[in-house]
Amino acid sequence: MIEPLEDIALAMQFMTRVPIWSRGLDPARLNRASAWFPLVGLFVGGLGATCYTLVVPHLGRSVTALVVVLVMSIVTGGLHEDGLADCADAFGGGWTREDRLRILKDSRIGSFGGIALVLSLGVRILLLATLPAATVLSYLVSAQVMARWTPLPLGAILQPARVPEGEGGRIAGRISWFTVALGGVLALAPVCYLLRLAAWQPVLVTLAVTLLSGTYYQRRIGGVTGDCMGATIQLSEIAIYVCGAWMR
Repeated sequence: MIEPLEDIALAMQFMTRVPIWSRGLDPARLNRASAWFPLVGLFVGGLGATCYTLVVPHLGRSVTALVVVLVMSIVTGGLHEDGLADCADAFGGGWTREDRLRILKDSRIGSFGGIALVLSLGVRILLLATLPAATVLSYLVSAQVMARWTPLPLGAILQPARVPEGEGGRIAGRISWFTVALGGVLALAPVCYLLRLAAWQPVLVTLAVTLLSGTYYQRRIGGVTGDCMGATIQLSEIAIYVCGAWMR
């Protein structure tokens, strides 16, 4: 019973900036703990939904959407936004595989990264403000859950793109298909409960984003990095919001 709790704590420590008692948590076990990433998404989405419920009666939907995106970004430490920005810089400005990997490792944000950040934040705020009031909370939580499942298949199929390995190297090429399946069950359960018959839409679009982005990473850099996983999380979240707004 203790090991699953430690794995959940490790997943939470890796994916958020929530203070977690770290004594005894072994980062080498992250490939197994990654099965619980959707549960971390449930926590982040639940926090965002609570914030939305409390704020929207006072500030309206547009400002509330801004507050919710800000709160969730603070909780995650902008981890996935940083990955998206680094990928935009690398794939937008790198001409060779070596150039792209070098830019991915650079902590500075360039023009492509800045544009990607602005678009990501702006699109998520607009979509949350556009989603039907009756389904906004369901799609908000579902997007956080499903998006955080995407690193699992990426880590099961793709190898680390660089050596020495970065944070993503703890996962890339080391995730078992059992872990992918367990994470899938943990992701599908809340999504199916929240969206009922409409759950197939975010599930399908998440699979599509994961497949397309994984194929792109393999062709451009020969594998995957932690930044790539963060970018796929961001893209999947946006795609699920689009599903909810499109099918209104």
